[in-house]
Amino acid sequence: MASKLFAPLTRERAWLLYAWCRECDDLADGQDHGGTMATVEDAQKRLATIRRLTAKALRGETTGDPAFDGLGVVAAECRIPHCFAHDLIEGFALDAADWRPQTQDDLLQYCYHVAGAVGLMMAVVMGVDPQDEATLDRACDLGLAFQLANIARDVAEDAEAGRCYLPRDWLAEQGIAPDALMAKPEGLAVLQQRLAQMAAGYEASARHGTGSLDYRSAWAVLSAAGIYGDIAREVVARGSRALKDRVITTKAAKIGWVAKSATQARGRAAKWPRDVPRQGLWTRPR
Repeated sequence: MASKLFAPLTRERAWLLYAWCRECDDLADGQDHGGTMATVEDAQKRLATIRRLTAKALRGETTGDPAFDGLGVVAAECRIPHCFAHDLIEGFALDAADWRPQTQDDLLQYCYHVAGAVGLMMAVVMGVDPQDEATLDRACDLGLAFQLANIARDVAEDAEAGRCYLPRDWLAEQGIAPDALMAKPEGLAVLQQRLAQMAAGYEASARHGTGSLDYRSAWAVLSAAGIYGDIAREVVARGSRALKDRVITTKAAKIGWVAKSATQARGRAAKWPRDVPRQGLWTRPR
């Protein structure tokens, strides 16, 4: 819904970028357009395919796969640094290696690879100079906020698929065994709320980058931030019940954020000045 608020050219470029992200994710997880994850027996082979086709697309060569070819088009038109695309692929590599975070920094590093890097690419698609590190940091923050909300929402679903993105340090604090997550739902609920509160901090920081965007892009970003932020806020509101039923954002709530963000985007420079420091937040690797 938020993408429809972009100017037509930006919207089409965003869709091309998303198509590549979705295709990579589906290849890595054995999904069909983000559906139920399947057991993947050839994870490294799939990862090699993603790397090969992406590198080919970024060289401007035809791959035969529309999603990868679309990446080649948008990367060339917008001058997206190739390292951002490769950083995203490293997130798939972590999953392929059955990686698990030990610390909070590990978790945030993972979130950078699977979502923060997408924020960087989207910022460039919206016209941000690839050398504007301050604005790119804010774009990365929004990706981190989205991923932290995802992880908070999907704790039970991930556990069923044999995955856990909660740091082992956090699990130890709650006395939760990594291979028996659902045995202590109360402790998991505490960690879900911790994730959601972290997401709120990065969402708030991301809003300070919207002053670098044109009005329609800022409108879209602020709408997306509010819509996705509601997932984290609902996780907090539900407590342990968030483990049982997947949190979603209703259509009415989405429309509400679109309307509210139209006004916010007009006053964004005064409400969220760009020179406010990102105090206490994790910073992406340079």
